[in-house]
Amino acid sequence: MGMHSDALQRYVRATGADHSDVQAEMADHADEHGFPIIGPDAGAVLRLLARLTDAERVFEFGSGFGYSASWFLAGGADEVVLTEIDADELEMARDFLDREGTADRAQFEHGDALDAVADYDGPFDVVLIDHDKARYAKGFDLAREKVPEGGVVVADNMTKGPVDIEVLADYFAEGEPLPDDVGDPMAGIVEYVEHVRADPAFESFILPVGSGLCMSTRIAPRED
Repeated sequence: MGMHSDALQRYVRATGADHSDVQAEMADHADEHGFPIIGPDAGAVLRLLARLTDAERVFEFGSGFGYSASWFLAGGADEVVLTEIDADELEMARDFLDREGTADRAQFEHGDALDAVADYDGPFDVVLIDHDKARYAKGFDLAREKVPEGGVVVADNMTKGPVDIEVLADYFAEGEPLPDDVGDPMAGIVEYVEHVRADPAFESFILPVGSGLCMSTRIAPRED
């Protein structure tokens, strides 16, 4: 049975996290407008990470209308920094989180996430990377020094979305070259996975939940 078999997905969904009323509205909005969101199963992972890290500050590279932030806040994060280049979506996030009762723990940054991250000293207990795929690795590099030991960087769309899972499997498992027409989004995902796996300060793995999450945890320096 494949990792993404229908039975497995139904099983995970049936036993997983439920939306709050406001999150259900967010999900309906996403369905109506064809807006990609991480979904409740990956959302539950974000909620769990906020709890496990006892998150004081979470930084998001790309927040849309606040769906992923709502999960971090549900997990008790003291502060979530939302970044979004679309002003209307950011205002929508403010409204959704206000109605959820969590907007007072959110910072709303309009503009490019790669610029906004420089305005925060950290530490970031959790970082979510979910913006322009071709700039995933750049986002990681800008945030990595602000992630303490035990902190986690999460990147979305590792197994679904702008990727071909068969091509990724052939490339990473079999050493097959990427097709010439692979496209910038998928090339960005490949670059990101290779980049974080080569970083000795982090341990990384792919969690096949939702659209696939790459989880990278900062570890203590190894003693010689």
